[in-house]
Formats: sequence, structure tokens, C-alpha cells
Amino acid sequence: MVTEIPHTLPRKSATFDDYTLSEIRRAAATGIYDIRGGGAKRRLPHFDDLLFLGASMSRYPLEGYREKCETEVVLGTRFAKNPIVLDIPITIAGMSFGSLSAQAKEALGRGASLAGTSTTTGDGGMTPEERGQSKMLVYQYLPSRYGMNPVDLRKADAIEIVVGQGAKPGGGGMLLGQKISDRVAEMRNLPMGIDQRSSCRHPDWTGPDDLEIKIQELREITNWEKPIYIKIGGARPYYDTTLSIKAGADVVVLDGMQGGTAATQEVFIEHVGQPTLACIRPAVKALQDLGMHRKVQLVLSGGIRNGADVAKALALGADAVSIGTAALVAMGDNDPALEAEYNKLGTTAGAYDDWQDGRDPAGISTQDPELSARLDPVKAGHRLANYLKVMTLEAQTIARACGKSHVHNLEPEDLVALTVEAAAMAQVPLAGTDWIPGRDRY
Repeated sequence: MVTEIPHTLPRKSATFDDYTLSEIRRAAATGIYDIRGGGAKRRLPHFDDLLFLGASMSRYPLEGYREKCETEVVLGTRFAKNPIVLDIPITIAGMSFGSLSAQAKEALGRGASLAGTSTTTGDGGMTPEERGQSKMLVYQYLPSRYGMNPVDLRKADAIEIVVGQGAKPGGGGMLLGQKISDRVAEMRNLPMGIDQRSSCRHPDWTGPDDLEIKIQELREITNWEKPIYIKIGGARPYYDTTLSIKAGADVVVLDGMQGGTAATQEVFIEHVGQPTLACIRPAVKALQDLGMHRKVQLVLSGGIRNGADVAKALALGADAVSIGTAALVAMGDNDPALEAEYNKLGTTAGAYDDWQDGRDPAGISTQDPELSARLDPVKAGHRLANYLKVMTLEAQTIARACGKSHVHNLEPEDLVALTVEAAAMAQVPLAGTDWIPGRDRY
């Protein structure tokens, strides 16, 4: 009698998983690196790894909606004559016309204005649709200088000098030729249909001393009226925040690696920079060491999704947050109702990140006139405003539960961490203990 020996189930490698194998095959077949949009897809320590300690016996909560919990935030109080006053601590991040359709830019302005907050231009200049519908508009001043002119600088309510971005600190942006339409080409002074790669650094400075001179120039151009933001990628947040403050910034915008991008190398998105959660405490420490915390405002971006994320960012020391990818989703991007069309592109609604190709069936990340016409800026703006309202209500609910009459009164003492990594990054105790890993450093 022959005994049949059972076969062992085949076991796939955790290192060489299916996606890694497919990337090796793609690289071998094409000889080029992969370019995509969106943000990091790998699992990273994030705000989900933190929990709030609501009031119970030793803390006194606020009663529902009977007791106020304020949400107003003022950005640019250091030097600017006209700081920006926001009703909510959530702003819209810079996303360019070119990367996004004109309808999408208009919708962002409409939604932000309905919610009482600001939006941001992005690379490539200011469109009349965006300026016309944005109650408060921040003008990005980027290394490329595409679309930049003093007239639009003066039309803006604040200026954001982009030194780095979370998805690609040390790298420049990309806009592939299929998205450079006649209008985009004219605004950027580029040939139509030709790939555009932005510079990774500003052409007229090589360090923080030159940045200080540039800030002074921009203040003179705008008669010292506009707040000057400095946007930095999440690479060396302590030192970059320190240098931004010393250069004269009114606001520091700190972007972690969960932030999205219109297009860059995937190897950049997944392997350069630090998680948003790891960036905020060193930046706050820099502000505190210089005696500038709350005097120079800190805006945190990179993977903010809901009111809990907002509340946690504020508790860790930020003055406001900024959203990009989430705003696009709120307006209709990656909608499962369009699944069949995403499938035709070889992807799925939840994973769609081919923003650089300009074939977005939602009409948001495209310059195709037929696709972009699908997006109703009024309806999309209302959807965005609804989303911002919900995020704000969620943050207020958490703040009230912690006994706070303003969302800015949330503090690290209100938080615990679920993992050692998150406890070390956020500098809050591991849940169930009083242990803060690495506390001596900060």
C-alpha cells in the first residue's frame, strides 16, 4: 500500500510579493521607472495609531451643542498687515491647474468659500475661475515659476513659497504632455503637448540666507499686506522649520509623505521623506525652542482624512491642517459609480492614481474637454463644503469630549498611542502606560 504524501501549500514571499514581482517585470520590459500620482500606499504609522482620552471622572466634558467649541484660526499674525482669518482649521492644499481641470479648481474655490476657509493655487499660476470663486486664495510661488507674475501675487490673499513637498522632498513636479493643453501651455509659457518637469529647487537662491532676501522682495511687492508661508517637505522638520522661521516666515506648512502628488517617480513617493506623524513634533519643538509657537502658525498636511485626524494634528501642536487628496475624493474622484470606466483604464476606483495620464473619468485630474465637462463645479463645491463641515463637527465633538472650548486647546496630554512607533513619533504615552519612548530627545 502506497501512502499518499499531502502536498504543502505553496508559500509566496513577503519580500517578493505580487506587486514587487510585477514591478520587476514592468521595469525589465520597458527600461523606464514608473511614474504615478497619489500618495504613499505602504502602511505607515499615522493618526489611526493614536487615541483620545475623553473626559470621565478626572476631566470635565462640555455639554453637547449647548456649550461652544470655537474653531476659528488666524494665519499670518507675525508680520503681515492682513492676516488670513479662517472659520475652520482646515485649508485646501495647492493643486495646480494643469494637474486639475479648470472646473475642479473652480469647485475647490467654491467649496472652500462656503466653508469659510482658503484654497491654494498650485504650480502654473492663477485662473480667473479659481480667483473668482475663492474668498481667500493662497498663491504658490514654486521653483518652476510657471505662470508667476506680480499682478497675480497682488491679487492673492497670501503667498506660499514652496521649498519642498511631502511626496517628493528634494524632487520637482511633473506634468506630462497629454495634460498640457493650449490654455495650460499659454499660462506656463510652454509648448503644447510636451512633458514638463519642474525644477527641484528655486533658481535664485542656494540656502536660507537667499530665502530671507526673497521673502523681503515678496513683502515689498505686496506692500507687506500678505502673509508669507513657507512649505517644506517632511524630511528634516526641526531644522527646516527653524530656518523658515529665521528667514521670516509668517506660517510654516509641513507636508508629510502621505501627501499626494500629481505625478512623480513611484520610488520617490514610497521611499523618500517621513510619515506625517513623525514630522509634527520636531517642527513644534523648533517653534517652541525659538519662542514662536502660536506666533508663527504651523499648518500640517499629508494624509488628513477626517475630523479625528484634524483634532489629533491640533493636539500635537499644529494650528491648522491642509487637505488635497481627500478634497478631490469629496468632489467625486475615485467614485465607485465610475468603476467600469476605471476598469477600462486597467485599474479600479479605489486604486486609481494615473492622474498624470489625464484620463480621469470623474473630470477632475484631466484637461480633456469632454471629461472635464462632466464635473459640475457648483455641485462639486457643495460636496466639498459638506465634507469640510463634517470634518469640523467631528473635531469639535472630540474637543468637547476632552473638555475644550476651542479646538486649539487640545494638547498631547489628551492622547495615547497604540504602538511603540506611534508613541515615539508623537511623543505621547503608550496606551496603558506612562512610557514615552525617546522622551529625552524632545
